Amino acid sequence: MSYWVILQEREDPLGATPCCPSSFSGSPWAMPSSAAGFLQMQCEAAARAEEHSCHSADAGAGASEADFRSYSFSQPFHLIVSYDWLILQGPAKPVFEGDPVVLHCRAWQDWPLTQVTFYRDGSALGPTGPSRDFSIAAVQEADSGNYHCSGVFRSPGSGSLETASAVAITVQELFPAPVLRATPSAELQEGSPVTLTCQTKLPLQRSAARLLFSFYKDGRMMRSKGLSAEFQLPTVSEAHSGSYWCEAATEDNQVWKQSPQLELRVQSPSSSAAPPTLNPPQPKSAAPDTAPTEPLESRPPLPTPSAVDPGFSPLAVPDPHLHHQMNTLLKHMQDVRALLGHLLMELRELSGRLKTGPAKSQAQ
Repeated sequence: MSYWVILQEREDPLGATPCCPSSFSGSPWAMPSSAAGFLQMQCEAAARAEEHSCHSADAGAGASEADFRSYSFSQPFHLIVSYDWLILQGPAKPVFEGDPVVLHCRAWQDWPLTQVTFYRDGSALGPTGPSRDFSIAAVQEADSGNYHCSGVFRSPGSGSLETASAVAITVQELFPAPVLRATPSAELQEGSPVTLTCQTKLPLQRSAARLLFSFYKDGRMMRSKGLSAEFQLPTVSEAHSGSYWCEAATEDNQVWKQSPQLELRVQSPSSSAAPPTLNPPQPKSAAPDTAPTEPLESRPPLPTPSAVDPGFSPLAVPDPHLHHQMNTLLKHMQDVRALLGHLLMELRELSGRLKTGPAKSQAQ
């Protein structure tokens, strides 16, 4: 059975403060109850000059179309009637991160219970006790699951352990992790302005909630919590380069999430210029029988170190980087030459031993 609340907008000629009809009271929670239980509903709206009324689906079916022109409808909810000895009452509205949740283990005709235990997905949430309520101050997505309770009727009743049917509770994400974006770009020239925006979105059911945003750079807070999702830097310098991220949190700080890091790079006009080429291009060597194709004014080819030319010096190389490479190469060549000399001497000594060995054997 579905119910809804109708709010009729009509001016009160007496200017009295309106209220909901006294015949309806209760809470916006689903009220599973026995068939003999008393159904209670409550109309909730802002206090203003309006006339409020609550109707069931059958009562509103005969109204004409003209009568509903000045009506606004609340979100419908489902009324569950159970004939079990024990039921678990949970929230009827969608549950989001950070919401408080209270579960109520209710007995037939509100008979007293003892040894009450609450479960989630078959696991006990605490020790057995007399309390028929189980509270979660601020739920997280990990709290989603199938909940049920068990208890023993004290009197009257069978005195045996009774178990309620499971109730599925899904905790929805209040808002996704924010994303930090830089406008116009994360690659900036010194003196340019930049705006950092911490982007996230609340669901439609919680669009009236407010988030607080804070901004950080290299582990240091740049701006404390505020309602604005933007952080402006009117004039940036190379000191503003670094890793930035933002944090979005609810006003009660029950839910807070951080964004991934954003690298901001600021270049000065001098550093943004293209660096000079360290190694000049090597000219192509001409074939032995052909003349070089380059003009005489072009740069001559770099000299090559050679053991035949003792007057060669790497100091004639104008490039410092190439100068260092040539010195290193020359040192390696000298080491190899010394190693080859030692190897040659050992080969000569070994050859001499091999020649004298057969001669001695023949003499003996």
